[in-house]
Amino acid sequence: MLIHVVRSGETLWQIAQRYNVNMNGIIQGNGLENPNRLVIGQSLVIPVPQTTHIVRSGETLWLISQRYDVPINLIVQANQLTDPNVLNPGMKLLIPPKIHITQPGETLWLIANRYGAAIQAIIRENNIQDPNLIYPGLQLRIPFRKQNIEVNAYSYQADAAGAQTIRELGDSLTYHSPFAYLIRESGDLQPVNDELMIAAARAENVIPMMSVTNFTSTAAGSNLAHTILATPELRDRVINNILQIMEKKGYRGVNIDFENVLPADRENYNQFLQLAVDRLHPRGYFVSTAVAPKVSGTQAGLLYEAHDYEAHGRIADFVVLMTYEWGYRLGPPQAISPINQMRRVVEYARSVIPAEKIFLGFQIYARDWLLPHVQGQEAETFSTQEAVARAVKYGASIQYDTVTQSPFFRYADEQGRGHEVWFEDARSAQAKFDLAKEFNLRGISYWALGYPFPSNWALLNDNFNIRKINQ
Repeated sequence: MLIHVVRSGETLWQIAQRYNVNMNGIIQGNGLENPNRLVIGQSLVIPVPQTTHIVRSGETLWLISQRYDVPINLIVQANQLTDPNVLNPGMKLLIPPKIHITQPGETLWLIANRYGAAIQAIIRENNIQDPNLIYPGLQLRIPFRKQNIEVNAYSYQADAAGAQTIRELGDSLTYHSPFAYLIRESGDLQPVNDELMIAAARAENVIPMMSVTNFTSTAAGSNLAHTILATPELRDRVINNILQIMEKKGYRGVNIDFENVLPADRENYNQFLQLAVDRLHPRGYFVSTAVAPKVSGTQAGLLYEAHDYEAHGRIADFVVLMTYEWGYRLGPPQAISPINQMRRVVEYARSVIPAEKIFLGFQIYARDWLLPHVQGQEAETFSTQEAVARAVKYGASIQYDTVTQSPFFRYADEQGRGHEVWFEDARSAQAKFDLAKEFNLRGISYWALGYPFPSNWALLNDNFNIRKINQ
């Protein structure tokens, strides 16, 4: 799969002709609502068997060929490399598909085993209607070798809407976390309507993960966290209530998301996590946490100080890095999940948490800020699809910030007011997937479902094998 950025005057027909693909494939893969109106700077995923690779420092053509299991000479030819020994960091290489010519007596099972590929992946890659009708001389594209990864997605959709989203995206998810059970000062948990989402998750072989938090969009939760964490009886009560709900509703694990915890409660929080593990593990449940995006162990601030990365990584089964919300809805306009900031967080996290325990957080919505920005003025939040629709409506060209690896545009509305929109597209999604690959992270965690982003899911499955866990 490739990513194409629309240029001035280009039509969808021209783009399809350039890559020799059917227009419907581009329309479906990108969820194009108005295929006749493309925007300059709009990124499109193109359903072709090739992929691209960004050269990293120290990489050689041999290493790249081994990663994709594609012969060096094919990569050289596809990129017309005059000197294969000279690769510069940041260089983009086209990786051609690997072609197998079926021999007499071969079956899909034999071919799949030869290349270490899944039979279903070969069937999908070649649009095979009847796997038993494989004949000598048939050319088969062999899927690229892909990294296995786990995928979590939070959702604050209503129960029925959330269940429908899970049915649509179930193949792309390992875990689903309805957000969230709010802790009360008594240690009780505020009820959540989540039965339909849990049933849908289980039907799609997605692990339901209970999300527990101490805050809302209007309350920071610092004092509530202190009340619970500093009181042994309340800590026990919270965990008892978590267990009761998990057993009653069918959750298989819990994600603990205490935010704005007072710095003085750092060790209390660590002890609470250890207590949760000690109580839940013997019953077969897992415990995960969500942590604020820190770049050092000494980072100051209410969001950060009580989140002990080393302790969370040691105690919990896995940790979700909340690497989003730099472009906060009440703050100034900027990239919401800037890759340069995300990289700093991942680099620190990897220094104290094993890579196999880290999930990279990734938001999948857009924001529209009024200009000039007034502190505290709330930006509008909507889907990436709506962001492109607004660029079409107001005739704006989409720009791409190379530092944050994020798309944005500006426009003036009917009242003449200026707006600045930051969102995600195929390019920014791919940058995040490349970061997860570079550090060999356990997974990707989305915040939050309910915002359509078709190209993201197409790219996710093109980059990774999504791990499923038997329930």
